[in-house]
Amino acid sequence: MSEFEGIRPYNDAEVPGVLQRLLADQDLMRMLAGYRLPRLNRFLPGLARSLVQLALKREARGVKSVDDLQHKLEPYLDRLIESSTLAVTYSGLDNLRSDQAHLFIANHRDIVMDPAFVNYALYHAGHPTPRIAIGDNLLQRPFVADLMRLNKSFIVHRSLTGRREKLQAYQTMSAYISHSIAEGQSIWIAQAEGRAKDGLDETDSAIIKMFCMSRKSEPFADVIRSLSMVPVSISYEWDPCDAMKARELEQRAREGSYTKEAGEDDRSIAMGLTGYKGRVHVAFGKPLTEAMEDAKLVAAAVDRQILGHYRLYPSNFLAFEQGGGSLPAELAGWRNDFSASELAAEERRFTERLMALPPAQRPFWLLQYANPVHSRLRVLGEQAGA
Repeated sequence: MSEFEGIRPYNDAEVPGVLQRLLADQDLMRMLAGYRLPRLNRFLPGLARSLVQLALKREARGVKSVDDLQHKLEPYLDRLIESSTLAVTYSGLDNLRSDQAHLFIANHRDIVMDPAFVNYALYHAGHPTPRIAIGDNLLQRPFVADLMRLNKSFIVHRSLTGRREKLQAYQTMSAYISHSIAEGQSIWIAQAEGRAKDGLDETDSAIIKMFCMSRKSEPFADVIRSLSMVPVSISYEWDPCDAMKARELEQRAREGSYTKEAGEDDRSIAMGLTGYKGRVHVAFGKPLTEAMEDAKLVAAAVDRQILGHYRLYPSNFLAFEQGGGSLPAELAGWRNDFSASELAAEERRFTERLMALPPAQRPFWLLQYANPVHSRLRVLGEQAGA
């Protein structure tokens, strides 16, 4: 395991020491005090930090392993999900074997909640939770890196600039993913680098090639089959970060580039965690078992499942219709799937959220919700032409 020291999650033996380090981290205590005791923190920040620290020390008693920590965190995740969603549904869990490690390759909309919803489904279905790929751009503060690595996250080095360093990092990650699957540990990874901010979910074939980099002596198709790759589709009725994404997309279109503000990733994480999501659906696809000799063929197979299983909501259809699109017969009756009161509530929410944006950003906001419908139409067209 020494070759993976720079990226791997923490193991059970490291948990107590890392927890002690986190409990002594004043940046973390300051942030938690602001979140859990906002009024007291405003007037007596030192006392607020001390109270939070005492409470966390109490919670940390008896936590000696990663499983202990996940059991301790599970009720908090349950409450967070219940407070920020209208309903959460899952499908395809019967496609999985509890005695088989899987490589979950998923569309990516939210930094933390995408793998959290997958973990939530697997945990409650009695499956082991996966190791989670997370970019080093999100781990700028030491306590964030510690928290993520405690929760089975491994590091993807995205900030490297040199070609040789990047190649070595991908080689190491490829070997780590194969090593994890071989020892019975599932993996969650996004289908492309970064979130799909425009609502277009598409698998990057370079990700597929990366999976095989460390096993070039083996036939490509055999490597892909050995990973037991499962496409996962997550659908949010409402994206808490949709306005931030629209602002970024509009600026990119206008100026050709976008520079993140200080703390923007932290705000995205906080908004994604606590913001209203409406209905959420997570669909687990079927493991890819067919022989495929090309990364583009694998990427297309992943896309067919992710896009085919993506659940469309009123927010998606309303945005599509606002753009003047016409739906085929298979989708034209979408209103029949919702009650009159549900439709009225979502139409009001749709209009309020859209009108709250500056006019220049509204087309980009609409695209985020309309593009999943365009993607479904493409899948239907491909199926009709097959």
